[in-house]
Amino acid sequence: MNREDIEELHFIAAIKNVPSIMKHGIVSHNMSKRLKIVECDISEPGVQERRAVKEIPGTKKKLHDYANLYFDAHNPMLSARRSENNNICVLRLSPTVLDIDGVVITDQNAARPCWFKTVDEGLPLLDKDEVYMEFWTDSNNPINQYRLSGIKCAEVLVPNFIPTDYIVGAYAANEMALNKLCEISGLNAIIKNELFF
Repeated sequence: MNREDIEELHFIAAIKNVPSIMKHGIVSHNMSKRLKIVECDISEPGVQERRAVKEIPGTKKKLHDYANLYFDAHNPMLSARRSENNNICVLRLSPTVLDIDGVVITDQNAARPCWFKTVDEGLPLLDKDEVYMEFWTDSNNPINQYRLSGIKCAEVLVPNFIPTDYIVGAYAANEMALNKLCEISGLNAIIKNELFF
């Protein structure tokens, strides 16, 4: 994958958290706990337990010291939150996030066994067609399905927080979510129901 392949990066958020995000930026899990700014946590507790103890090789930081984005929010995480479509959104971020000092990318969901590399090292190793594939299911091959579902959740990890000026807009699943989002933020938001499930 090349930088030119990346039109935007994504962050899945509870709409209730958007005012705080627009004030503080997209913050790491550890920073959000210190600042006590997350109103609604949509993460999976079991996954967060694994992430809490994982260290980023070559640093003295834990995975929870990084704010995390997806290359494509049309992934298993968003699929697992389909019952929350009225209350969540996908924030759109400029791909210039990749130029922030200390950014690390992964080849899969970072809670799984995966590699952690710099942008220049890691991007060429990602398969654009797999990262942006519409469907990752493979009923004939569960091992391949597991691999593809991890790749769909490949991450961009940013130390500490991502400033708000990188946020360029938002997607909502439906009119109800869009109205909620527009009531509490001035973000350029549109409905993109094909992104959701």
